[in-house]
Amino acid sequence: MSLWRVLLRIKLKDELLVINILTILLILIIAFLPLGLLRAILGLPVALFFPGYTLLAALFPNKDDLNTTERVALSFGLSMVVLAVIGLIHNYAPWGVRLYPILFSTALFIISSSAVAWFKRRGLSLEERFSVSFSFSLSKWVAASRLYKGLSVALILAILAAIGTLGYAITVTEVGERFTQFYILSTEGKIEGYPKELVVGQEATVRVGIVNWEREDMSYRIEVIIDGIVDREMGPLLLSHQEKWEREISFRPTRVGENQKVEFLLYRYGEDEPYWELHLWIDVKELH
Repeated sequence: MSLWRVLLRIKLKDELLVINILTILLILIIAFLPLGLLRAILGLPVALFFPGYTLLAALFPNKDDLNTTERVALSFGLSMVVLAVIGLIHNYAPWGVRLYPILFSTALFIISSSAVAWFKRRGLSLEERFSVSFSFSLSKWVAASRLYKGLSVALILAILAAIGTLGYAITVTEVGERFTQFYILSTEGKIEGYPKELVVGQEATVRVGIVNWEREDMSYRIEVIIDGIVDREMGPLLLSHQEKWEREISFRPTRVGENQKVEFLLYRYGEDEPYWELHLWIDVKELH
């Protein structure tokens, strides 16, 4: 086959290994190297393509299950779904939506689905297994119409421009809203098992946490109010950006009554109105 007929032919028998190596490489770069551009170059496919691709590889290991166009298009779409589900799960987890937990969860999903895909491909013959292949025929390109060539070049330039713009936004622009995470957990670190029934004067304990996502140093204070009476105050608590504060806080009711509201108010220091308000309901009985 002459150079004129086929200029480029690429066939990758184990693209899943390459995907996993790039994913692990991204983790190492983010953890140890301050290389913003390289993070963006590797981060884009890890976030926008690899999760969906490896999931499809696990679900459809046979090359006849999907054609190349369907596989590529669905990989982008499914990656968005996978990331959304991972983000939703992390939103309800104690560690919240943060870079490293999201990164490790995404990497774990990619590696796990790759392992399933590799195992299922082993049960197929070499002719049945899906593999990545690409060939460019110069003779066909020369014979193609000007409209086809123009549309192909425009599509490639549009893709490169979109990737470049997104990469620039990630590496140069600081994206994300400013907020403070405020939460209450049981002493076991769960979102259940809070104290519900106490006797007068009995001390109860919960775990209270603050995470600063304000992109600047912030100072906070906490008030604990039981049935309208201030029980205790804490602060000032100075946290830098992304810093987490978590402590066990005790409160002690002084009056008998059902459905007493225990309020946990978070103030940004210097402000009179609470920034966040959380509460629990307790029944307080007499001491017999």
